[in-house]
Amino acid sequence: MPFLFLLYIVAYLDRINVGFAALQMQKQLGFSDSVYGRAAGIFFLGYFLFQIPSNLILQRLGARRWVSVLMVSWGIISCCMMLVRTPRDFYTLRFLLGLAEAGFFPGIILYLKNWIPIEARARTMAWFITAGPVAGIIGGPISGLLLGAHGHGLAGWQWLFLLEGIPAVLLGATVFYYLAETPKDVRWLGIEERQWLMATLADEETSVVEKGSMWHALASGRVWLLALVFFGVNTCGYGVTLWLPKLIHSVSTLSPLALGFASSIPYLIAAVAMVLVGIHSDRTGERRWHAASLAFLAAGALLVTIHASSLTLTITALSVAVLSVYSMSGPFWAMSTGLLSAASAGAGIALINAVGNLGGFLGPHILGAASDSTGNLKSGLLMLSGVIAASGGLLLLVRGQNRNPVR
Repeated sequence: MPFLFLLYIVAYLDRINVGFAALQMQKQLGFSDSVYGRAAGIFFLGYFLFQIPSNLILQRLGARRWVSVLMVSWGIISCCMMLVRTPRDFYTLRFLLGLAEAGFFPGIILYLKNWIPIEARARTMAWFITAGPVAGIIGGPISGLLLGAHGHGLAGWQWLFLLEGIPAVLLGATVFYYLAETPKDVRWLGIEERQWLMATLADEETSVVEKGSMWHALASGRVWLLALVFFGVNTCGYGVTLWLPKLIHSVSTLSPLALGFASSIPYLIAAVAMVLVGIHSDRTGERRWHAASLAFLAAGALLVTIHASSLTLTITALSVAVLSVYSMSGPFWAMSTGLLSAASAGAGIALINAVGNLGGFLGPHILGAASDSTGNLKSGLLMLSGVIAASGGLLLLVRGQNRNPVR
């Protein structure tokens, strides 16, 4: 888990560092807010297109080989972002980055399903997905510092992309030699532990709701409903996180480094909250209301952000919104994976994540268009508030396994 956690930090940082780079990049290259919002979001079009194929490849080749290929690929593409000169360059590289990263998250969710019993899955998923806010905690100050680096013919934003892309290449090579495919492949489990774990996972397969094949999962109304819920979650989540530096900058005069530290505050609070929510969800065995209530809380926090005029209130409201969206992840993915069998999990998880991450295109684009048309982000934030509230309502309609027995 620590190793997977590190991999996701690198993945998430390469996904969101464009938000910091834009502080210099837009001015130097003459890109409007609409260009930035479109480029930030177009990542998720590539992400959408390759989700299901990538997970099917992972099931055939194994996580060790495929995750290694994906990480080396997106690390190289992330470094190439330093070469952007035109909007077309910007759109193309962000799209390719989405293609390369598409298989990582759903692949690891599928990988964890094959390792973690359902009774511990919400907190495990929460621990893993905590890498997202941790990437924001670490990436904010680092990105702010790198924006001040100028030399050898490169601007600060170019150094940012180059130096934050290299770790993905190095870790991708490490994955090939380090990652174990299944519990039976590791030596650090005793014979009894290994037998218990494999028997428990096999026993859980008998209680899943969606027991059909890959095609059954793709045609399931329940799976599509979960996909729509996740679409709203990501529309709000990425809309806020990819505009977070600009949202804070709009009510402050902080330097790039200070802005980086200020931007890390919502992620720090979210990292703690999402683990606590995951633990509580596992202890009670309840999933649906844990996630839905957080969606409604996020909607309210964004309404407060709209009317905030001070730095303190803005960061507080954004922190509540970010922690709410992130904290939905543990209960949501525990609920989703608990509904899917081994045969349907690869396609089902990929479908939920693929459709859901189209929201990552819509959210940043909404805020960019709102900024260019009205001169501020308030109308965009209002739309994001409505979307995440609708996700909470849809989640309450999902029927099937909700409570899992706590042993």
